[in-house]
Amino acid sequence: MRLSDIEKYVPKHTSARIQGTAAVFEVSVSALREISDELYHEKKLSLMLITATDERKENGCFKVWYVFGAPEENICIVPYIQIKNTFEFPSLTSSILEARHYERKIQTFFGLTAVGHPDARPIVLHENWPADVFPLRKDFDWKTRPPEAHGVYEFQHVGGEGIYEIPVGPIHAGIIEPGHFRFSVAGEEIILLEPRLGFTHKGSEKLFERLPVDEKVWLSEKISGDSSFSHSLAFCQAAEELAGIVAPRRARYLRVIYAELERVANHLGDIGAIMLDTGFNFGGAHGARLREKSMQIHQRLTASRFLRRVNMIGGVMKDIDGKEKDRLSADLAILLKDFSEVIEIAEDSSSLLNRLKGTGVLSYEIAKDRGVVGVAAKALGIIHDARVEYPYAAYHELAMGEIASHKEGDVYARFRVRVQEVYQSIEIIKKALTQLPDGPLAVHTEGLSFAKNALAISIVEGWRGAIVYFLATDSSGNISRVAPRDPSFINWAVLGSAGFGNVVPDFPLINKSFNLSYSGSDL
Repeated sequence: MRLSDIEKYVPKHTSARIQGTAAVFEVSVSALREISDELYHEKKLSLMLITATDERKENGCFKVWYVFGAPEENICIVPYIQIKNTFEFPSLTSSILEARHYERKIQTFFGLTAVGHPDARPIVLHENWPADVFPLRKDFDWKTRPPEAHGVYEFQHVGGEGIYEIPVGPIHAGIIEPGHFRFSVAGEEIILLEPRLGFTHKGSEKLFERLPVDEKVWLSEKISGDSSFSHSLAFCQAAEELAGIVAPRRARYLRVIYAELERVANHLGDIGAIMLDTGFNFGGAHGARLREKSMQIHQRLTASRFLRRVNMIGGVMKDIDGKEKDRLSADLAILLKDFSEVIEIAEDSSSLLNRLKGTGVLSYEIAKDRGVVGVAAKALGIIHDARVEYPYAAYHELAMGEIASHKEGDVYARFRVRVQEVYQSIEIIKKALTQLPDGPLAVHTEGLSFAKNALAISIVEGWRGAIVYFLATDSSGNISRVAPRDPSFINWAVLGSAGFGNVVPDFPLINKSFNLSYSGSDL
């Protein structure tokens, strides 16, 4: 990256340092809002992440980092502020709405108050966690069990004659993760829907501080289990940038193949589950069958149905030899034929389409304001895809074709985006197999070391949407902060908007059409 590539994003008389694909510069607290507004509203950059680091021991301050994506230059613009002699920083939520939950999380985990924020309620941590204990401060001992608190979480309330509430969860009838949903309804019509998460919080960000590097890779696979490969890929790419190494070309192609296999398997499962939730059992059964076939391919290739223990810093650990290339190509051809026949029958079912079309509509304006990503965004014609905008692995060498998209923003649109992505992913895998170069699977990483006082940002297009990893090192070159952002953390905020005006029995279908990760949001 050259300084000339970023001059238009960096304020005058400000010195930016280039770190890999990030341009990092400090701004004053008083100038933060103006600079952020310019990057977001005038320069039209995407807000990828807001997070904090506790650097009181080394630098006498906290830092709050604002990561904006500039896809035309394939870089991230990262202004940051220092917080000294105070525990407050200015909220950006009034002008950048999608900053809302990032700031709440910083307040909950670091004890830094976003002044002017409209919602002071904690996020992820529940009311039995003490309000004055902040687990991502460096002086919090990860082995500590704090005293149990007895706070009360205040759900939003809707008044008026005939309005009543329906609590659902956190324990559900199916084998799914726990989450609580509070409905305010008039008759059966949903007036307000508020998800309450945090039931799968497992202290992942604190654990990243403690584990050795290899185990950090394994932990990244557990952030959201059905996205194990994409999360570990995002972590490894950021670590590779900090270490100044590049994975071999063969490894980069294999990473594309495994990532697309993960996408295919999950989309097949979701497509079937969406149909099942309408009572279209034919589609539900075949979706589950096709997903199982995909998972068996994963198992054969990597000895893991979820593609775990495949990525490593510097490359991959699992190869695809010539015989397996032919077998995988044949398997994908059969899978594609089966899938096409199922979709043809589904598209001919008027009862199925009647349930999908017009249900769970998410407005374009809300999606833009909240920074919605992935399938939900593409279903509204908001076309962002990290494989194209921030190409990684070998995607820049493989023609992606047109990004899957729709316009209506309903369940059917999200269904169709998944269908299109299955076709596209299989085509990408076929191209990657054909062009798969010879060479090693990984670079030599014995005695691996990382740049000191540095940061790296990695963006990977998971099957739900963009996964973002922020890694920072301390003055000794140790990875001192890992901040993952699963797309579910963004999209949970709009689920209630998609439910508004629908009837309660349609909620399972709407929820399934998003299929967000509880674990990926709770961390």
